[in-house]
Amino acid sequence: MNIHEYQAKDLFRQYGIPVSAGKMAETAEAAVEVAREINPPYILKAQIHSGGRGKAGGVKIAHTLEEVESAVQELLGKVLVTKQTGPQGKTVRKLLVCEAADIKEEYYVSVSIDRASGKLVLLGCRDGGVEIEEIAKVSPEKIIKTSFNLQTGLKDYHVRNFLDAMNLPYCKELASVLHGMVRLFVEKDCSLVEINPLALLADGSYLAADAKIGFDDNALYRHPEIEEMRDVHEEDPYELKARQYGLSYVSIGGNIGCMVNGAGLAMATMDMIQSLGARPANFLDVGGTATVERVSRAFELILSDPEVRIIMVNIFGGIVKCDVIAQGIVEAVKTAELKVPVVVRFEGTNMEAARDIINASGLKIVSAGSLYEAARYCADYVSSGGAQ
Repeated sequence: MNIHEYQAKDLFRQYGIPVSAGKMAETAEAAVEVAREINPPYILKAQIHSGGRGKAGGVKIAHTLEEVESAVQELLGKVLVTKQTGPQGKTVRKLLVCEAADIKEEYYVSVSIDRASGKLVLLGCRDGGVEIEEIAKVSPEKIIKTSFNLQTGLKDYHVRNFLDAMNLPYCKELASVLHGMVRLFVEKDCSLVEINPLALLADGSYLAADAKIGFDDNALYRHPEIEEMRDVHEEDPYELKARQYGLSYVSIGGNIGCMVNGAGLAMATMDMIQSLGARPANFLDVGGTATVERVSRAFELILSDPEVRIIMVNIFGGIVKCDVIAQGIVEAVKTAELKVPVVVRFEGTNMEAARDIINASGLKIVSAGSLYEAARYCADYVSSGGAQ
């Protein structure tokens, strides 16, 4: 789960990380009231879950209250298109109004997880305020990494080594920023805590000029205060509905709907479809307890995507037997009144009985003998325009 910059900066304040004065506003009147409480010049920043907002025209500077009002009217309701939003863009519904800073230098710092070593890692770069992914790709030697164990935590020597590699002076202010980021990361079960840029100001102090925080969805049950920060406008509507149904779903943008039990099998299914020159529409894991209701919800979710032309169901029967799932699929298809064909592949416990149930249903369901056969049928169906 991601949150907006203004929410991330509120958390930064709680952990002693310096940020500029300012607040969120959703109207021109509210923005002007915020501006009255802080010092000009003012920065107005569109609040969407995406980087590259400045390049997309989502950041404005204003010197007077009249300019603030004018900038708000220009930004609110605007659709920003960035590399991360895709061509459809995202609509600006909120703004962060804050004091402009007199920035001398900009750096990048973040806390994340080094999955290769199973440790936490401080990441840094002298070139802040830019797309760090591009720097990592073109000039990976510029990225500084300092790993440390979660059990032992961030020690002073980690901080000194990190700042030395960044060619930055060791000082209490910078050390406090890094320790605050790590405490926030651990205590709130984050997946990412990022400052880009961390600004060195003209007076020699440091400021988190931007803030980005991501959270581990699986740990949100421990943090209802974080769950309350969720902005449903920023989330994929299909993924939002899947969460309400208790399903694991990610929209991908293809036209072959996928329903699979097991995350690894779902990945293999999508890989097979892709290898045949076709495009899966989604990742959807119904889990090991594929009840009739759960399968019905999964079909409903897949069919809510207008791009889906055919549905591929790939089931491995283990604890839950294939024939039980097959009966659930038949009933779900009847309930959903499907207008697109369904291809089903069973493997595992009672798979033959499951195929018999599908074949005897009289419904528009094709039973495939293997993953390849099922994926091949779907790919050919789509490429032929449904002429099978």
